[in-house]
Amino acid sequence: MSDAAVPTAPITFERQPDAYAHWNLKVDGDAASLSMNVSPDGGLLGDYELKLNSYDIGVDIELADAVRRIRFEHPEVKVVVIDSALEGVFCAGANIRMLAAASHSHKVNFCKFTNETRLEIEEASASSGLRFLAAINGACSGGGYELAMACDNLLLVDDRSSSVSLPEVPLLGVLPGTGGLTRLTDKRHVRRDRADVFATKSEGIRGAEAVTWKLVDEVAAPTVFDEAVAASVDALAATSDRVDDGSAVVLETLGRTVTDNSISYRFVEAMFDRSGRSVDLTIKVTAAPEWPLTAARELDDLLCHLRFNEPELGAITLRTRGDAADVLAHTERLLEGADHLTRETALLWKRVLSRLDLTGRSLIALVDPGSCFAGVLAEVLFAADRSYMLDGVFEDDDEPLPAATIQLSAASTGPMPMANGITRLTSRFWGSPDDVVAAEAAVGESVDAARAGELGLVTSTPDDLDWDDEVRLAVEERASFSPDALTAMEANHRWAGPETMATKIFARLSAWQNWVFIRPNASGPDGALRKYGTGTRPTFDHTRT
Repeated sequence: MSDAAVPTAPITFERQPDAYAHWNLKVDGDAASLSMNVSPDGGLLGDYELKLNSYDIGVDIELADAVRRIRFEHPEVKVVVIDSALEGVFCAGANIRMLAAASHSHKVNFCKFTNETRLEIEEASASSGLRFLAAINGACSGGGYELAMACDNLLLVDDRSSSVSLPEVPLLGVLPGTGGLTRLTDKRHVRRDRADVFATKSEGIRGAEAVTWKLVDEVAAPTVFDEAVAASVDALAATSDRVDDGSAVVLETLGRTVTDNSISYRFVEAMFDRSGRSVDLTIKVTAAPEWPLTAARELDDLLCHLRFNEPELGAITLRTRGDAADVLAHTERLLEGADHLTRETALLWKRVLSRLDLTGRSLIALVDPGSCFAGVLAEVLFAADRSYMLDGVFEDDDEPLPAATIQLSAASTGPMPMANGITRLTSRFWGSPDDVVAAEAAVGESVDAARAGELGLVTSTPDDLDWDDEVRLAVEERASFSPDALTAMEANHRWAGPETMATKIFARLSAWQNWVFIRPNASGPDGALRKYGTGTRPTFDHTRT
């Protein structure tokens, strides 16, 4: 398979537990076990063997599905134990043959999706009261250790052979691509010099030394490992505030229709302009009580589909349709968080909006008559790189709709921050606190185009005569630029303000991983990814920049 290899069929992102090929999920009272049991011949991308619980995107899609299902379907669960069904092996990390064969865009999107899943695990602990225990019952390396680090507690079997390691630098010529180095220092607080030794020590560190270095939290001998797991589960469960209040919901399969030039769900649809390399994405709102959960799941599924299956569609125009009153009512209920379901749905919107922020495409919001950028959907507007709001109505319409307005709510003032830990309004007006105050003062106001321009909530407010040309030129201009430069530029502009662990991870993924993955030392004919497992050492260009 060449370096430009791509999946032979579109990747899908919905799974059902009874069809998992790589994970065993079992719920028992207030604990769930999620055991990694990767099918060696279950690779999603091509002809490679998933040995030693190594994983590809298919394995991670199932993990993401399992975590989300536990959150929504099992409020009785307080602790999730992540372990391995294989004797002597926890997880060998990302599959090297897959990485060597995958296209560059797939490598980067794979790393991004993997880390978003890790972040959802951490968010579930921080905001849902769902605790995670990594029961490391065997060798744990690379992405396997990164998965463990996403958990609240790491328990390593002390059998004189099992170790934790991040061997990517010495063995593969690449970096831990899903946040390994960042979590090592920013989350585990491993001392810098020890982190340096650890990340260049391919065999890793085991036993009591791993505890001393803060690489794991505790170790237990094989004879008492099960008892140690049980004790850790009890201790973690005591810290959880999850309550089964009867509001759990089963995540049913999403209905969607796919054609060559479109994909549509109940509340979300996208039309593809392949010649113009753009997507027109519309979120439709109704008063249906299931709208918040279903629309969030549909938007999430669509964003993943676009990332992995439509790499040449580089610009996304964002539209909404419906009654702003319905969005505001849904948003108010979400922010109240009165029960398990509404709390989890609000957190899902936070995560989907973050996925939108992190999508490497140009985002252009269009606010026109019939739109409803209000409440939680105002955050979609503020996620855009640019926004255009029609000043007035479309005069040529036989029955013109009323002029568009924007309606901010409390959703824009704190509960749904970006990965940098601040709101999209604060990011938008970074360094101009008075503008943030003025924008937040407009919460509850029906903001027309003139007022939106005054407040700086949109980029431009063309009238009916200029609308079509201004929007068309913005989209066409985007399609004419280098996508590499645009991705870097947009990432710089989107993440104003403070750094967090998440922004470090994704900035380093965009910069370091993008660069390292395409260097000959990693991916060239004599690079480490190509030579791994062949018995032949890679040939490195030792020039440093």
